[in-house]
Amino acid sequence: MRKTIYTLFVLAAILMTAACNDYETYGELKDKERDNISKFISDSSFVIIREDQFHNQGDMTVGDKQFVYLDKSGVYMQIVRKGCGEKIKDGETLNILCRFIEKSIQDTTTLFNHVYYIYDPDIMRVSRTGSTYSATFTSGIMLQSYGASVPEGWLVPLQYVNIGRLANPDDELARVKLIVPHSQGTTQNAKSNVIPFYYDITFQRGR
Repeated sequence: MRKTIYTLFVLAAILMTAACNDYETYGELKDKERDNISKFISDSSFVIIREDQFHNQGDMTVGDKQFVYLDKSGVYMQIVRKGCGEKIKDGETLNILCRFIEKSIQDTTTLFNHVYYIYDPDIMRVSRTGSTYSATFTSGIMLQSYGASVPEGWLVPLQYVNIGRLANPDDELARVKLIVPHSQGTTQNAKSNVIPFYYDITFQRGR
């Protein structure tokens, strides 16, 4: 009997040790996130510039490989197109139609609405007060997948791009690419699991 109890005790200790070894601290998860982002940038041959160069370029990135690192948010941003129309005004509230690709930088899981749902975009209700933007999803895949809360990373580009509609043949919708750290991502996935995401998003003003 004693031998059986001792054996069970040893097995329990082994299992507890293994569980502790598998547990990753928040600091370790953040280190892994930084490594994953660095590898993603390197594998993609992206060129990272600082904000002062970005501002000297007219708040634009140049070419299809250049991203600006934004110190305050930790987001990496590429402005593919500034877009037609105008920027969101201070005090304005509007609906923005979003078509996007979401890719987990950790395991390449993807979510998107730009192909099969091109005529059924995600919609977010956005308000600007001074330099602060707030938003909620009111319909679409992001709402279904993560809830109404809009990732802070999605709001970062709004101060730099125009939000308009296609009225003329030469008009183009604003389009950005983002590398979003977990702290600026979705509450239910990125923040809770410390996972960075890559996004390719277009913004269109709703009626």
